[in-house]
Amino acid sequence: MQIFFERSGGFMGLRLETAVDTAELAAEEAQEWERVLDVAEFFDLPSNLAAQSEADRLIYKIKVVTIEQEHTAMFTDEDAPQELQPFLHKLTLLARQQ
Repeated sequence: MQIFFERSGGFMGLRLETAVDTAELAAEEAQEWERVLDVAEFFDLPSNLAAQSEADRLIYKIKVVTIEQEHTAMFTDEDAPQELQPFLHKLTLLARQQ
C-alpha cells in the first residue's frame, strides 16, 4: 500500500508532503497503518470533506493506493474524521522529519 500525504494552508501557508510505502516497513508497522485506515473507513470517505472558504485552516490531502483500489480524500483540520487524527499526526511528524 502506498500513502501520499499533503498538508497545506494554515496561517503561515506552509506545505508539508510525504509518502509511505508499507511494503518497505516492518510487518507490524505496515499492519498498523492499514488498521487505522480500516477503522476510519478511509475508502468510504467522500473525496472532499473540506467546507468552502475555510480561511487559515489546515488542508489535508491523502491518497491511498492498494492493489485493489485507489482513493483520495481532502479535508480541513476541523472536518477530519476523529478516527484519522492519530494517522494525520503520524504523517505530519514524518513529513517534518524529511
